Amino acid sequence: MNALNRVVTAIFDVVLVPLEAISDEFALLFVSGVFGVLALWIFKHISWQKGIKATKDRIKGHLIEIRLYQDDLVVVSKAIGKVLYRNFQYLGLNFGPFVPLAIPFALVAAQMVVRYGFEPAPVQHVEVGQLEGDGLTMEIQGTREAIDDLELVLPEGLTATSPFSRIPRQGKAFVEFVAEAPGEYEITLKTGGQEIVKSFVAGGESDVRAMQPERVTGAFLALLWPAEDTLGGTGLTRIQFQYPESDLGWLPFSGPVGVLLVFVLASMIVGFAALKPLGVQI
Repeated sequence: MNALNRVVTAIFDVVLVPLEAISDEFALLFVSGVFGVLALWIFKHISWQKGIKATKDRIKGHLIEIRLYQDDLVVVSKAIGKVLYRNFQYLGLNFGPFVPLAIPFALVAAQMVVRYGFEPAPVQHVEVGQLEGDGLTMEIQGTREAIDDLELVLPEGLTATSPFSRIPRQGKAFVEFVAEAPGEYEITLKTGGQEIVKSFVAGGESDVRAMQPERVTGAFLALLWPAEDTLGGTGLTRIQFQYPESDLGWLPFSGPVGVLLVFVLASMIVGFAALKPLGVQI
């Protein structure tokens, strides 16, 4: 999964450059629209188009039958049963081909989220008497052994505002920290003779193409968070903190949920507009 994510990330790094020169919002909408058309084209070639059309025609025929013989309860009852059966058949013919499309959908949607869903963390300055809770909380999860052996190394520019707390029995560790200068940082965690790095970005404008608040383990979560390799084999299962949500400018949504909504809605709208030109039955 890591290799696939690296390839997809590299492709988007190249493809999005000219689009982002116009604006991030344009890039998001353009990619969403193109995906909608490509997904529709793929659907056309992996679905039984003749079967879908025939099923739709049969449903229409049974509805006409209900209308024509509305005074005959026997005929109407049979027609209603046929309509229900054909509807289930129609759903099956459409749902089956959409299953393999879920993976490319997740790959592209995840790329959009990590690129346009978050803003770099704010820069703060540690002051005398600053209380816990004023910084950014990072939570680390893992096995009891990994947490018990865990060490934290913050790079220059990041300052801990609370003690590094390990709770091996719960498989968790916590620390609060602030960024005192803008930049791209690598937070190092040491356990079991290994060094694990979590990327962190702070301060206004940044040239980082993708950022994510979590580093995870497992194929499914790797599909959702593609910007960094998984934690497999380290004893840790999750490293997470919270980035501020992005502002999508003139689009009516914001943050990662807003990115997903824009992606889904734009791909659906463009896809439906392309139904007749592509000759797709759906």
